[in-house]
Formats: sequence, C-alpha cells, structure tokens
Amino acid sequence: MARPRVLLLDLDGTLVDTVPDLAAALNRLMVTRGQDSFDFPGTAAMVGDGVARLVEKAFAARGKMPDANAVAEFSQDYAAHAAVDSRLFPGVMETLHDLIGEGWRLAVCTNKPEGAARVLLDALGLTPLMAAVGGGDSFPVRKPDPAHLLATLAAAGGQAGCALMVGDHANDVAASKGAALPCIFAAWGYGPMAMAEGAAAVARDMTEMAAIARRLLPA
Repeated sequence: MARPRVLLLDLDGTLVDTVPDLAAALNRLMVTRGQDSFDFPGTAAMVGDGVARLVEKAFAARGKMPDANAVAEFSQDYAAHAAVDSRLFPGVMETLHDLIGEGWRLAVCTNKPEGAARVLLDALGLTPLMAAVGGGDSFPVRKPDPAHLLATLAAAGGQAGCALMVGDHANDVAASKGAALPCIFAAWGYGPMAMAEGAAAVARDMTEMAAIARRLLPA
C-alpha cells in the first residue's frame, strides 16, 4: 500500500488570520495592567513563538516584565474568545478539500496551545479535515524543535519521506530543516520574507501552495 502524502500546516498566519482575536485578548490584558494597547501589525509581529513568548514580547515592548498571572490570564481569555473575529485566509477550505480528494492527509502543527487551536478549528469547520493536531503543549517540545513536527506527523500516520510543512514563520522553516522535510513558506502570512530563507519554495496563496506541494511530492 502506498504511503499517504501528509501536509503539516501551521495555523496562525497560514490557515487562519488570528490576529484580530489575539490582539483583542492581548489588549484586554495590557489595559488591566495600565499599559498601551497594540494594533494589528504590532500584534502580528509578535506571533509565532507561542502564548508565553507573545505575552513576554508584549510586556517587553512596553519596557516591562509580565507578572506571574499574565500568561494564565491571557490564555484563559483567549481560549474563550479565539474564534470571534478570526477568519480563514482566502482559498483555505477549497484547497484543503481538493488535497484530501487527491489522497493527501492533513495535520496542524502549531505553537498555539492545543486547546485553543481545537476551539478555532472547530469554529471554522476545519476539524473534520485534520488527521492530527499538534499544539504547542501537545508534546515536550515545540517549533522550532523538529521533534514537534515529527511527533505531529506520527500522530497523523505519516512518514518523513512523504511529508511537507507549510508555514509563515522562521520557526516553521527551521523545524522543517531539522526534520529533513521540505517547507513551503506562506508569503500571505505574518512573517516577513526574510523568514523564508531555507524554505524549499515560497507560495503567494493557497492555490500556489497546493501546486508546489504536488510538484514536491508527486503521487
């Protein structure tokens, strides 16, 4: 039996524009601490390393250190409001359905906590499409550690020789390189193009991403 082709997908900035809800939760936290809020670009620039680092970066941008309760408060608030204004990027649903129809297996590999990731996937109708969800707290490590990708891949029933990673952050590229998986950089996401260095290819949208994936891993 042929091994399934597996597409590992980052979540924030790749499948879903999550900045509106991340910024809202972050600003609610900052306001309670008497700090100025962040706009969408400012929030997007801090996304990609997980919740704790997002909170740390936000406080550092205000010349502060987060207090002991800040990460937990943000996490609880965000999990309850993760899918208020977040939206799929153009072409996501159609492209993923097409790939599944061609026999691809899909999995999410994100530094977002698994609980919040699943809330978002459920709300946007993506959960039935995913063979696995590897969150930032699903395993002992997270991106850029390649073991995060490989553990998610194993959970999806895939093997390294038949898998690709798609993401918009340097962490995705670095983790893919460490796992010896090709990475397609999502140029429509939050990461600047400098983060694409080392990726196998750069895609401008979901349609181009799928075409590149088919080329890199032919049936």
